[in-house]
Amino acid sequence: MNNTSTPAAQRTTSQWAFRLGALILVASLAACGSSVKLDEAPVEDRNTTTGQAGQDGSGSGVDPRGVTGVQVPGMDTEQPAALSRIVYFDYDSFEVRAEYTAALEANARYLKANPNRKVALEGHTDERGGREYNLALGQKRAEAVRRSLALLGVNESQMEPVSFGEEKPAAMGMDETSYAKNRRVEMTYR
Repeated sequence: MNNTSTPAAQRTTSQWAFRLGALILVASLAACGSSVKLDEAPVEDRNTTTGQAGQDGSGSGVDPRGVTGVQVPGMDTEQPAALSRIVYFDYDSFEVRAEYTAALEANARYLKANPNRKVALEGHTDERGGREYNLALGQKRAEAVRRSLALLGVNESQMEPVSFGEEKPAAMGMDETSYAKNRRVEMTYR
């Protein structure tokens, strides 16, 4: 086939396409704008009906004497005192180290002797790595401890593996000692 388009016509077409694209971009950005000026927005004090701070001075307008605490199941459950309930992990690993065999065996004996007790296996990581990666790694750590306990005869219905990733550090700091304390699974009895 014979192409009848000249180089000048091709340049004109590409210039026209570029201008159309630029126009669409400018129109899209203009649509994102807002006519409300933040420094001119009306502000209303809703702390209390008299405009004063709350009873405790926090400015919330809520009397803390009338607010009850949140009850989380298992938070007030007594934890077995004689058991080691933390398993630590190497960097970027979910392999249960041999040094925790005795602790896992003791927890397995306790769970088998108390079939009505449940345990949350809470996987944690240090802050290195992305949020999604750390959640997945924390879950793999919790699952590794679950598998170890199951091999020791603990009923699956007594265990709940969950990951907190990097969200609940045991130690604050950006050194190897802090990182090592955060790479763990905590066994919380309910």
